[in-house]
Amino acid sequence: MVDSLGDSLDRALEKAFTRPAPKSAQAQMKYLVKQLKGTKAAAQTLGISQRTVERYVTGKLKRPRPELRVRLEREVKKRWQPQIRAKAKQKAATTNGLVVSTRARFGFEAAAGTTDDARIRDITQALPPEYADQLFTAREQGATETQLRQIAADGLARMYFRAANTRAHGLDVEFTDVERLDIEL
Repeated sequence: MVDSLGDSLDRALEKAFTRPAPKSAQAQMKYLVKQLKGTKAAAQTLGISQRTVERYVTGKLKRPRPELRVRLEREVKKRWQPQIRAKAKQKAATTNGLVVSTRARFGFEAAAGTTDDARIRDITQALPPEYADQLFTAREQGATETQLRQIAADGLARMYFRAANTRAHGLDVEFTDVERLDIEL
C-alpha cells in the first residue's frame, strides 16, 4: 500500500526532530500519559483499558500487540517536539517550500485536439512556500487525501508542467494511481 500524502507530510516533519521519540512501550506510554494528563485520557486515545495503561507505565506489560504498538507509536510521534514541528512547518510555509518526489499517473485536461493521455511519470519538484502552507493548513483542518492530492497536483501543474506558469496556460493536471510519494522540507 502506498503512503498517503498526509503520512508523507508527517514523515517530513519527523526529520526535523532534534531528539528521537521514545522507543520502548513503557517510555512511550509514560510520555503519552504525561502529555494527556492522565491514564484515563491515554486509555481512551489508544482504545484500551485504563488498567492496561497503568501496567505499561509500571513495566508489568512490555510488548504491546502489533496494532496497539502502531497506535502508540503514532500517538507519541504526533505529540513529540511540537515546537520543533511548528518551526519546520513555519519555515516550509514562509521561506523554503517543500519538495515532492512521486511516481504516479498524470493526465491532463487541455484544449480540444491535444493528445495528453495519462501516463506514469517520475517527478521530483520543488514547490513554493504557498503550497506547503496550503498542505499543512488543509491537513490540520482534516482535509481528505483527495483534497491534499489536489493541492499537490495544482503545485506540480504550476511548477513542473506549466514551468512556473510561463507556458501551457489552462492545462489542468490529474494526479492518480500514486505508486510512490515522498515529501522533504
